[in-house]
Amino acid sequence: MSAEVTLLGVRHHGPGSARAVAAALEALQPDTVLIEGPPEADAIVGLAARKDMVPPVALLAHAVDDPARAAFWPYAEFSPEWVAIRYGLDAEVPVRFIDLPAAYGLAPAPVVDAGEGDGAAEDAGAADATADGAVEDRPGDPIALLAEAAGHDDPERWWEDVVEHRAPGADPLAPFAAVAEAMTALREAGAAGSAVRRDDLREAYMRQQIRAAKRAGHRRIAVVCGAFHVPALAVLPTVAHDRALLAGLPKKVRTDITWVPWTHRRLSQLSGYGAGIVSPGWYHHLFAEPGDPLPKWLTRAAELLRAADHPVSSAHVIEAVRLARTLAVMRGRPLAGLTEALDAVRSVMCDGSDVALELVRDRLVIGDALGEVPDGAPAVPLQRDLARLQRSLRLKPEAEPRELDLDLRKENDAARSRLLHRLRLLGIDWGVPARSAVNSTGTFRESWRLCWQPEFAVRIVEAAQWGTTVEDAAAGKAVGTARAAVELAELTSLVEACLLAGLSGALPAVMRVLADCAALDTDVARLAGALPALVRALRYGDVRGTDDGALGEVATGLADRICVGLPPACTGLDADGAAAMRGHLDEVHGAIGLLDADGADGLADRWAGTLGSLTRREPTGGPADGVPGLLRGRAVRLLLDDGRLDSAEAGRRMGLVLSPASAPADAAGWVEGFLTGGGALLLHDPRLLGLLDAWLTAVPAEVFTDVLPLLRRTFAGLEAGVRNTVGSRVAAGPLDGEPAGAVEPGPVLDRARADAAVPVVALLLGLPAASAHPGGPVRIPRQASGRDT
Repeated sequence: MSAEVTLLGVRHHGPGSARAVAAALEALQPDTVLIEGPPEADAIVGLAARKDMVPPVALLAHAVDDPARAAFWPYAEFSPEWVAIRYGLDAEVPVRFIDLPAAYGLAPAPVVDAGEGDGAAEDAGAADATADGAVEDRPGDPIALLAEAAGHDDPERWWEDVVEHRAPGADPLAPFAAVAEAMTALREAGAAGSAVRRDDLREAYMRQQIRAAKRAGHRRIAVVCGAFHVPALAVLPTVAHDRALLAGLPKKVRTDITWVPWTHRRLSQLSGYGAGIVSPGWYHHLFAEPGDPLPKWLTRAAELLRAADHPVSSAHVIEAVRLARTLAVMRGRPLAGLTEALDAVRSVMCDGSDVALELVRDRLVIGDALGEVPDGAPAVPLQRDLARLQRSLRLKPEAEPRELDLDLRKENDAARSRLLHRLRLLGIDWGVPARSAVNSTGTFRESWRLCWQPEFAVRIVEAAQWGTTVEDAAAGKAVGTARAAVELAELTSLVEACLLAGLSGALPAVMRVLADCAALDTDVARLAGALPALVRALRYGDVRGTDDGALGEVATGLADRICVGLPPACTGLDADGAAAMRGHLDEVHGAIGLLDADGADGLADRWAGTLGSLTRREPTGGPADGVPGLLRGRAVRLLLDDGRLDSAEAGRRMGLVLSPASAPADAAGWVEGFLTGGGALLLHDPRLLGLLDAWLTAVPAEVFTDVLPLLRRTFAGLEAGVRNTVGSRVAAGPLDGEPAGAVEPGPVLDRARADAAVPVVALLLGLPAASAHPGGPVRIPRQASGRDT
């Protein structure tokens, strides 16, 4: 008896095609099912029968020696291939994949784009590399050509009307015969473009597998493939012809293959690894609701909008169903499709708002469904360790983004934090640090935004080269990155990441590289940029229990070198260089304050001496031989805020700078640096405000336009309340007996009443009574820890 081969040409990820395949297989009762896909998956296709295998899922093939060379074949519940796989496994008949092996497509000079399968619509419009390296155009989109021939300008809508909304009829093979006839006509007429080298190779290999199934004794063979390939598989040329075509294939590479979870979002063409369908969520609903899918889908849309606080009732659903059906009749469609459903939602439920409609598009048209793969699927040891940690820490991968707040004082939350930081070191950004929704400035709290992406499966395989567990792999990657680093800032950020990830094993090696790099680096700006990250890393020792002794030594050494080298490095800077150095100055000042609180002997005094040196380096022969006014003014303000200068001395220095002997531009820069820390100082010290007002009114007209942008930028950075109060006080004019520009400080202070409140304020602040001086200011010293004050 001769074998009967039935070709079921489909559109990949089409619910109508999936229903038609199910009906055809039930009628045919084949004794083997051949499916377009990588033959390497034959060994693991049986996992699809497991109850814990939940689509969407994908076959992932990767080169063993180069895991970055990988390819996916995704399947959803509504994919015809998935329906065929499940039928064959449930009927206990052999299921085989017959496409060109991925081992050829993953070769260094691939003849095949080993991507997500290839079908009538999804494969259109790309380019292919042939065996000799030439590039040929792919065929045009057959579905678009058929839609155009039928008089439709929208291929998706035409395919939906003709196939997706059509229930299987009395003859389950009739749809496939019609599709095969249409594809044959297209290929014979050349309307879809000539078959390219890649398609010739794939079709030759598939024909060989059909012959092999016949030789194996199968008599009822069902072949599920892209509709475009049906004409090439319907007539078998000679064996010699196909062997000649396949003779030029490159050498195979060692390949591993497994199942990985996939998402509806990744099935969409709107994102990476797209499979060419714009509405996977809608297609899933069509497949799950073969009758009239419209009422239930609109009900789900109403539930979604109500959850987002939109006023949608059951009456809206009834009216939306009526409108969608009316639109379908007016447009000549057999049933209301996605276009009519969205038009009805926009008009009835969203009051014409596209903003609310985008929520429906994102959650229902595309969707965030994430598949599941059984534990028995092949996986690298790193993947198994990650899955174990996800279970033990109760961190389930989810495709929908969600916020996660962690309290690092809790053991489980601290372990979660270490895992997420280790994965970030490996380039797996499952969690991204986010702003905490809880108002806390302590270092014991972290906030993350979690979102699992299917391509993380490839990155896990790539990261497996560094170790078999997440901790070992992250440590190995950190050490490798440190040895390859050339910038000091990169190393300090890496040290910070190691402490966050709890990689105590990798820290000594990274610290050695950091110490060597810091010893050789003489650029003060780079040293200043590296110090804050090291000091931030020191803070984590309180909660995470890491050993930061060596880190403290390196940080203190960097701080000492900055103290010595900063004054010369600030000399002769232009405006942009001065602005950049001011940022370093502020960061180093905060970092040294923390280091001094941690017991760095005399470091704060040495830093104060450095700031004092900056304030005295005024230009004498021109801007190139002194420190810019921006940095001198900022240094005076930092000394004033730290109590190293009193307000009288700060006023004296301001008076000198704002004297006629100083260049107006330099004086304006000094004022900008001085007021960067906040302008409320001008309200509490009328003398400073008077000096500033007197200088500004005396600026010559010919240079005022040059100074104005600096002053405008300075005062624009102040709080609105401060600006308004300064303006009102200057407008009030000087007081009697005070120099021009001095202003009235406001109502006279009742010192007797104020002195009575000082002890209570001191008690609230936890200060000793001796620190409160009646009639004078109350000094609030830095707390001993200096960490979260």
